[in-house]
Amino acid sequence: MPSQRQITVRRAPKFVPFLVTGGLLGALAAVIFGSGGDLPDGYTNTSAFGYFLILFVAAGVLAGGLTVLIVDRVSVKRARRATVEELPEWDEEDGEES
Repeated sequence: MPSQRQITVRRAPKFVPFLVTGGLLGALAAVIFGSGGDLPDGYTNTSAFGYFLILFVAAGVLAGGLTVLIVDRVSVKRARRATVEELPEWDEEDGEES
């Protein structure tokens, strides 16, 4: 007699793509903010870009992390219960159930 059990089924997001996307959007923002404007004496465009790159990439990764946590929390709330039943293994050589 097959056994039955209850499982929880949900679509969980992958964390790494959210973090990478946040970092890339932060790098894009650094290019936009670091490429223009007047700079104080002693600063170059490269140093301003480096400063903005570190600042905005960190902020982007943080924003991506917060977003994935919110999406994950929503997926937990939308989880559904399902009943699964164990099936006997099929032996392909003999064409019979084990």
